[in-house]
Amino acid sequence: QVQLVESGGGLVQTGGSLRLSCAASGRTFSNYAMGWFRQYPGKERELVARITSSGTISYVDSVKGRFTISKDNAKNTVYLQMNSLKPEDTAVYYCNAHPRFGIPSGDYWGQGTQVTVSS
Repeated sequence: QVQLVESGGGLVQTGGSLRLSCAASGRTFSNYAMGWFRQYPGKERELVARITSSGTISYVDSVKGRFTISKDNAKNTVYLQMNSLKPEDTAVYYCNAHPRFGIPSGDYWGQGTQVTVSS
């Protein structure tokens, strides 16, 4: 069982920054890729950024150069540093743990944290 607890959302002006944190229980990072998704009202969740157990990182094109995903293995915490925020980044952000190939597990999700960027 994996538990994910997010923090760090809030209200910020255009051009501002926020850092999201996701604290994971258990030996998550060795068996799971950690990611951040966001969801707009009435839309499917979209993958924003992901970091694999081996450290490979990927981003959706719309956040490249502005967002940075990182993880602290000692703290079992993954971060999403969001800079140069835009109103279109306004969404609920979810932390995700996706099992790597061969691990008999499903995905785990955090509770979500609201990010609102005012224009």
